[in-house]
Amino acid sequence: MPWKNQGGGPWGSGPKGPWGSGPQSAGPRPPDLEDLLRRGQDRLQQLLPGGHFSTMGIALVLIGALAIWGLSGFFRVQSEELGVVLRFGKHVRTVQPGLNYHLPYPIETVLLPKALRVSTLSIGMSLIDDPARRGRTMRDVPEESLMLTGDENIVDVDFTVLWRIKPDGVGNYLFNIQNPEGTVKAVAESAMREVIGRSQIQPILTGARTTTEASVQELMQKTLDSYGAGIQITQVQMQKVDPPAQVIDAFRDVQAARADFERLQNEAQTYANRVIPDARGRAAQILQVAEGYKEQAVAEAKGQSARFQKVYDEYKKAPDVTRQRLYLETMERILGGSEKLVYDGGNGAQSSMVPYLPLSELTPRRPPAPPATTQQQGGTR
Repeated sequence: MPWKNQGGGPWGSGPKGPWGSGPQSAGPRPPDLEDLLRRGQDRLQQLLPGGHFSTMGIALVLIGALAIWGLSGFFRVQSEELGVVLRFGKHVRTVQPGLNYHLPYPIETVLLPKALRVSTLSIGMSLIDDPARRGRTMRDVPEESLMLTGDENIVDVDFTVLWRIKPDGVGNYLFNIQNPEGTVKAVAESAMREVIGRSQIQPILTGARTTTEASVQELMQKTLDSYGAGIQITQVQMQKVDPPAQVIDAFRDVQAARADFERLQNEAQTYANRVIPDARGRAAQILQVAEGYKEQAVAEAKGQSARFQKVYDEYKKAPDVTRQRLYLETMERILGGSEKLVYDGGNGAQSSMVPYLPLSELTPRRPPAPPATTQQQGGTR
């Protein structure tokens, strides 16, 4: 039984609207699909030669549309990027910078992350706009930079992390982590706090920066690899390592006193290095002189002893002659350097003392003659 839609819709719901159905109060209704197709055919007939819509025209339109659709797959990858091609949402390949091609949408799509660029992340400090300087200035962030050391001291550490996407981990970077920069920042702050928490404050403030940076970089890389983040940490740079601002003046005084102590200690060590070898040299010289004197005294004593022994042996052979010889040698040694007087040995008033006439002083001096033997000297006298 056919519907008689005289007064309304199939349920008799009032008069028709402007599109032929529905109540008038429902408002305008979108055009039907058939109406849109009809209008499209009319426009194609107007564009085609002669105004006739034929099979050939439809083929040409389809070929043009397919050509445009196929050419839409070309894309360019910039120098800092890598192209990640997805086929129905699945990662199928990675392409290098340059002109490349993928199957047109919606079969394949491409993502272009900055995989070849090294990114910089600052922790403990941030850039803010400064209207007074008409630019940006660095502001300290204490909630990120204040850390507790292993000896229960507080240190203010500002550092920078340089990171990039691994060339073979672009897929992990895109699909395993949602906020890469936030992840790197959280891992960096956690790793730095762990390394600082195992260290003493004094090495951190002086000469242990290189060791600390290497430890933080290693710990960050290990953590990010466990996440499968596809991120490579290239470097960790500690920008500022200071005590908290409230006690920094006292710490600087302590550092100055420690520097003075080390300087004075080095000066004392230098003085000791100069004086001790000198004293050791003089002591060695004195010991060598004493050893030489000892050897000389022993040699002389042995010589005198040997000489006495030889004299004694001769004395035993001829006591009278030896006794006379010793007497003459002794008198020669005693009277050789003294003033002499000759006494004639007379008695009574005629005896007198005649001064010795120094003939050697009246005669011209001659070169000294070789020493005569004891018998010759005794015979001359």
